[in-house]
Amino acid sequence: MRPSFSIPGSVLGDDVRQLYRFNKNAYAYIVKERTADMFFDVVSRDAGSSARTGVMRLPHGEVSTPVFMPVGTAGTVKALAADDLREIGFEIILSNTYHLYLRPGMEVVGGAGGLHRFMAWDKNILTDSGGYQVFSLSGLRKLLPEGVRFRSHLDGSLHLFTPENVVETQCVIGSDIQMQLDVCSAWGADRKEAEKALELTVEWMGRAVKTWGQKREEGYGGSLFGIVQGNFFHDLRKRSAEACAAAGTPGIAIGGLSVGEPRGAFSETLAFTAALLPAEKPRYLMGIGTPQYILEAIENGIDMFDCVVPTREGRNGRVYTRNGPLSLKKTDKRMDFMPIDRECECRVCKNHSRAYLRHLFKSREILCSMLASYHNLFFLHRLVLDARRAIVENRFSSYKRDFLSNYKEDVE
Repeated sequence: MRPSFSIPGSVLGDDVRQLYRFNKNAYAYIVKERTADMFFDVVSRDAGSSARTGVMRLPHGEVSTPVFMPVGTAGTVKALAADDLREIGFEIILSNTYHLYLRPGMEVVGGAGGLHRFMAWDKNILTDSGGYQVFSLSGLRKLLPEGVRFRSHLDGSLHLFTPENVVETQCVIGSDIQMQLDVCSAWGADRKEAEKALELTVEWMGRAVKTWGQKREEGYGGSLFGIVQGNFFHDLRKRSAEACAAAGTPGIAIGGLSVGEPRGAFSETLAFTAALLPAEKPRYLMGIGTPQYILEAIENGIDMFDCVVPTREGRNGRVYTRNGPLSLKKTDKRMDFMPIDRECECRVCKNHSRAYLRHLFKSREILCSMLASYHNLFFLHRLVLDARRAIVENRFSSYKRDFLSNYKEDVE
């Protein structure tokens, strides 16, 4: 189902950065007009926190929130098939524009009819813009007013990502939700660097919105999210959040967290930023995926989150339990015939023991990665389902407290 999202023609040619600075009266008009499609509905709110449940209507079906999105960077969630993801119950996964652009290339993805057909996934796909690679591969790129010039980490070839062609690339992919090209600054960056990154992000958001609007008029059904940056400076975060609201994208992401900062800085900046975002839009916190961070995000009113950690840890023999993460590598698991988690209802826990999984890991059998990754994603999906139920029943705070009282990071 394609949302009937419209963008006022007079706004398409405007520079959002200039609107932000000089025409704040235009914001209310833009936001009112651009959210008229009811892309997202808040269904229930927890009485004791900012946690909420909701539903997003996307081209490949509705997505209930809060939602954890498994990461399939190159068009696959590592060690899992699409059928595994459907069996667990996922309604949306994440893939990456930068990596798909380089390999297999847009001629392949486009020739297949888009990423959904290419990877045989009939649910929704959110794609990152490549903005994270602007941050993580900083030694291979140069920031320019027009975009990012980077050298491929695969073969050294030069490429230019602009806000416009990144939108166009995600349209070829067929993204149900696509992200604007942004600039993320690292923990410890000085104010000058953070402000420059923010200025580029805001300017690029305006250009992305214009191109996205043109693609919508041509029949593209996906949505675009703006991204809040600003490092750990409150005034810059506030400026960025206001610019995102002014741009009127259907949803807003919080970027620039989980970049090496202390836990306290993460928590404080998350709470501050989330409170600035429009209540009627879905809020996406990029790059978090452990139980503690997920529950903290939900408590602050975050609707969407993603991370590579659950499958990465699964491939490295680390699995989740109600009591905390468990290492399958340890010798004491050699004769441990318990399931990973006695309370887990996934098919791995129903059929296999810790001893068997340890044997697979020590034997370097691929099946260990498959089973451990499946379990970890099932565990997080169930965590979020239980959190939704607690929100509906106005007991999220007690649910979070009870869960974390048993979940210890050093249970190994």
